[in-house]
Amino acid sequence: MTLKPAVDYATSTEHVTAGLKLYCRAPQVDPGGGGVNVARAVIKLGGNAKAFVVVGGAMGDRLLDLLSDENMPVLKYRVAGETGYSLAVTDEKTEQQFRFTLPGDPLNAGEGRMLLDQISRVVPANGLVVLSGGLAAGLADDFPQEVQEVVQQRNARLIVDTSKAPLQRLIDAPRAPMDFLRLDRSEIETAFAKPLRSIADNLYFTQELVRRGVAKTVVTGHGDKGSIMVSGDKKFFCHAPKVEVRSKIGAGDALVGAYTLSLSRGAPPEEALKWGVAAAAATVGTDGTALCNLAETEALFPQCQLESL
Repeated sequence: MTLKPAVDYATSTEHVTAGLKLYCRAPQVDPGGGGVNVARAVIKLGGNAKAFVVVGGAMGDRLLDLLSDENMPVLKYRVAGETGYSLAVTDEKTEQQFRFTLPGDPLNAGEGRMLLDQISRVVPANGLVVLSGGLAAGLADDFPQEVQEVVQQRNARLIVDTSKAPLQRLIDAPRAPMDFLRLDRSEIETAFAKPLRSIADNLYFTQELVRRGVAKTVVTGHGDKGSIMVSGDKKFFCHAPKVEVRSKIGAGDALVGAYTLSLSRGAPPEEALKWGVAAAAATVGTDGTALCNLAETEALFPQCQLESL
């Protein structure tokens, strides 16, 4: 489920510097946004998924065409405003990547109310629902909690990976525990206004989210070292394999996609975490927004060592 999708452009130029006209390579263009990338990752790894997207305007049509090119089943919710897009430019001299997000138009109040009604009609009973990415402008910060109530009514499980004010709302005022919540290292530092100097620091705050009733299972990233999971009274650290970093775009989405696919196949959370970390590592080894593939993810899986904490 992607409430703020985007068309992703990825390119490179000889050197990024201010004031000059920069000539870029032909761009790689992919459908983007958190939930879109999660669904793409699931399908690339051999699973089945449907992408629920909020789209509008010419850029929204472009997004739908790109999803069609990937044979992605789509549930679309049309709005009046234009869908946004993003641009990633790699400096070929330094290999640094610069990422820019250009927002789409805000939703009006009526579109927000109708969106929740549409979601209630498409949530699969007893299924797995992923809400990933930011919220479209015009939606209230508690919209993920509104979605949570709809999902619970259908006896489905909700996996959430969001950011900024909506994430802080989930942490500060949980209504009921989410089934699963993912944060990266910077997000948990922002949420608790504390630097994470060690894995032990990260574990403490991850446990705190479970203790507060924010989510039943919480996964937090610790940079290129790996990811921490707290699920009930179980605590794990999954070490990430060492790979050449070419683009970090979509790595978190690939983790969520692989994790969700593994859960759907009956794997325990700790095994699902290993698949997620492997898919994230496979993704950072690709260019632009290409995401993981099955062969590379399977090759990296044995290197994702699980440590009980």
